[in-house]
Amino acid sequence: MQKVSFFKSIHVKLVFIYILLIIIALQIIGLYFSRELEQNLKDSFQQSIIQRIDLVQYSIREEILKERDDTTMATLETSLGIILQEFSTGDIKEIRVIDHRNRILATSDSNNQSLVGQKSNEDIIRTAISSQTPSEKIALDPENRNRVWALATPILDTVGPDGEVIGAIYIESDIEKIFVQLNEINRIFAAGTAMSLIITIILGILVARTITRPISDMRRQAQAMSKGNFSRKVRVYGTDEIGQLAIAFNNLTNRLQESQSTTEAERRKLASVLSNMTDGVIATDRKGRIILINDPAMSMLHVTRETTLNRPIASVLGIDQDYSFEDLIYMKEPMNLNFSTSDVPYILRANFSVIQKETGFVNGLITVLHDITEQEKIDMERREFVANVSHELRTPLTTMRSYLEALADGAWQDENIAPHFLNVTQTETERMIRLVNDLLQLSKMDSQEYELDCEFVEFNKFFERIIERFEMSKSQNVEFIRLLPETSYFVEVDTDKLTQVIDNIISNALKYSPDGGNIRFGFTVHDNMLKVMISDDGMGIPKENVGRIFDRFYRVDRARARSMGGTGLGLAIAREMIEAHGGKIWAESEEGIGTTVFFTLPYELDEAGDWE
Repeated sequence: MQKVSFFKSIHVKLVFIYILLIIIALQIIGLYFSRELEQNLKDSFQQSIIQRIDLVQYSIREEILKERDDTTMATLETSLGIILQEFSTGDIKEIRVIDHRNRILATSDSNNQSLVGQKSNEDIIRTAISSQTPSEKIALDPENRNRVWALATPILDTVGPDGEVIGAIYIESDIEKIFVQLNEINRIFAAGTAMSLIITIILGILVARTITRPISDMRRQAQAMSKGNFSRKVRVYGTDEIGQLAIAFNNLTNRLQESQSTTEAERRKLASVLSNMTDGVIATDRKGRIILINDPAMSMLHVTRETTLNRPIASVLGIDQDYSFEDLIYMKEPMNLNFSTSDVPYILRANFSVIQKETGFVNGLITVLHDITEQEKIDMERREFVANVSHELRTPLTTMRSYLEALADGAWQDENIAPHFLNVTQTETERMIRLVNDLLQLSKMDSQEYELDCEFVEFNKFFERIIERFEMSKSQNVEFIRLLPETSYFVEVDTDKLTQVIDNIISNALKYSPDGGNIRFGFTVHDNMLKVMISDDGMGIPKENVGRIFDRFYRVDRARARSMGGTGLGLAIAREMIEAHGGKIWAESEEGIGTTVFFTLPYELDEAGDWE
């Protein structure tokens, strides 16, 4: 069992959760307290300002409504200024009186007396006059960047909402001290929160230890039990739920120790039997879930014990689509499991045996696996070989029998027919002889009962001689094109066997080349290997069949190949011979355009093996 890291331990988690809950609670309380306190302070401040405005509003209305002429206007401004000076104290920075035409009549700020008689440009004043309701806003003082609460209240000619607006009172009050007080209170609250957190952490650690200490003891005991040590006991700290859990854990330890001693011997016996078996063995419970699997079975199925235990056996064997567990119980005959791919064959044979109690109750299933891949492969190759040889021999024998029966019935007396019949019989006989010779040659190569008689030859001249021989003896109108390099390359080969390979390839190219076609010969050098190429303009080979033309008895067009005298073994022999020389052979073809056969051979630049 891995050691628990500090940050993943339950002790740290409990303390962290405890602290987190306290922090969340304090934050919620702090936010609520700060918001409510700020609102109360602002409401109190604004209420005090509004009460003072109500007092000054009566005096200002009376002064404005007094009858005056143009000569007494200065007296109005003076009397309003005196009234404003009396109320402009404390938190109020400035009070202005504006008439209904937005003209400033008076101001309490001695530094702004030049504004008297000018138009006011404050939006809240125009809003208050037009809507006949108070308007307010909080702005920043451009001089000291302190927050200022601005309030504009309309002045009506009579008391009540039905009066006509004759002006407005505009007040700027310093509300910054409210926020200063709030910041100071928040600072004190933050300090108290920090002290509370420190005390909370200490208490949380102490509380968490009382919970985690017995759990840590049980964890250490579980680690010891996983290593086979059942002698330790968990300390009981109390009679609460954790204490009762510790008592139950100690009882469990005693029971496990007893059961381990009684089952260990049986387990060793069973493990010894299963490990020494060559066949795979799988055991299931009564529901078909795997409870035991030996190493050979895991190797055969390419699985691990962890991925198979407690899984349905039909799913592990890959037959769950066709068979259920109940079907396997009643299966008497062995079953072949085919895990073959397109490249690698792989077949297992499964035998099933039911585990039953005396009462007949099914308690499980035993499956024995045996690898029969090689056996099936040999049987399949034998059947295919016998079928191919029988087919290849039956065709000429059938032809010979037909012609010989005709000759026996009197055709031998006909001077025009008899020579043709005898010629056909002789041709089919030679064809059977070639087939038998090819089979004997392949048999020797399969059993490696042959030796290569190798010698160094100049491949350029060797290849040229073979091409010239076919060029001199060809009967159809086909042009030979040589793409041979001027540099001489030497290869160590068995000239007879390599000649047989090239003859076979050129013969196939001539067979399938149309009149007026071309056959191209050439070779290049790649990675210390000669890459030889023989290409024709024949009918070509379908893409899906190109990879199989080197298989024994394989022919793309069986009827046409047989009529041209082929046995289906030439390219198979060529592949065996090229691979015996350390090279490779393959073909590339496009149907209707032509086929190119390539093979490689190790080479040297000169016979002595010296490199330039």
